[in-house]
Amino acid sequence: MKKHNFYAGPSILSQYTLDNCVDAIRDFAGTGLSILEISHRSKEFTAVVAEAEQLFKELLDIPEGYKVLFLGGGASLQFCMVPMNLLRTKAAYLDTGTWANKAIKEAKLMGDVEVVASSKEDNYTYIPKGYTVPTDVDYFHITTNNTIFGTEIREDYDVPVRMVADMSSDIFSRPVDVSKYDLIYGGAQKNIAPAGVTFVIVKEDALGKVDRVLPTMLNYKTHVDKGSMFNTPPVFPIFAALQTLKWYKELGGVKELQRRDEEKAAMLYDAIDGSKMFVGTVKPEDRSIMNVCFVMKPEYKELEAEFIAFAGTKGIVGIKGHRSVGGMRASLYNALPLDSVKVLVEAMKEFENR
Repeated sequence: MKKHNFYAGPSILSQYTLDNCVDAIRDFAGTGLSILEISHRSKEFTAVVAEAEQLFKELLDIPEGYKVLFLGGGASLQFCMVPMNLLRTKAAYLDTGTWANKAIKEAKLMGDVEVVASSKEDNYTYIPKGYTVPTDVDYFHITTNNTIFGTEIREDYDVPVRMVADMSSDIFSRPVDVSKYDLIYGGAQKNIAPAGVTFVIVKEDALGKVDRVLPTMLNYKTHVDKGSMFNTPPVFPIFAALQTLKWYKELGGVKELQRRDEEKAAMLYDAIDGSKMFVGTVKPEDRSIMNVCFVMKPEYKELEAEFIAFAGTKGIVGIKGHRSVGGMRASLYNALPLDSVKVLVEAMKEFENR
């Protein structure tokens, strides 16, 4: 049975990426060695890192003065690396969900943190608006997509200070004006690669401003100076990331990815909104096109587990909501085909009709 992978991360990869990774596991770049055993210092692999950085810059139209890094530790390590490298006295954060909250907790270890707004009291069902970003902070941090609650910021804010964004789960789903950010980071295991590599896009002139002594591995400058090669990088995930970036370019770039993602999300949200059984959990204007969260209406609440099991008989996997919120969540990352969304919509209609 064909599987339709809606997992929130690690998540679906393109067939292009999978096929090229399988080939490279057997024989990488004609070396007679597997990508799993190649030296990260070999000319064949250093070429992979260079091409991956170049494609990142090309696809996102990254201006001069920025470096793209491939690091370990996930976005969770960035929660502390960002304030460690950028926070001198105070930072501002927007609280839009679990991951934003975790980033705030880590930043408080490095200095004062002002939470400019939060939607926590309403279970993070919307993106806060109408707040003011203070001018006396070192940077303003946002989480653009909230995988657990299904909200998303799909614009590039204009703020009077440096801006930092966690784009773990929606990078490459829309064009981004990188010039408005001093640092963008994210775990790659949703739209780029298997788990194990973290991307960081950093403006070089944002670095070197703090007075604290930085551990060598936690200093962005270390990795900028060494081209992500200070220590052994996550070799295989970086290779996989390169294959995904090549696939994105072949498809037509970020604008084409955005078109596809919006089409998939519109199809699923239309099905939810037109249903007598299912209901969305997020204010419509802040709905994520990456992670669609929905539940059963109160009178059908006891059928949620039954629906998830029914969906499984159709080959649909990964739609159970995060353990902290329950319900259902369908992650529509770039590699997910439209046909998988059609299968989910048909399963919803069939279950409702029953």
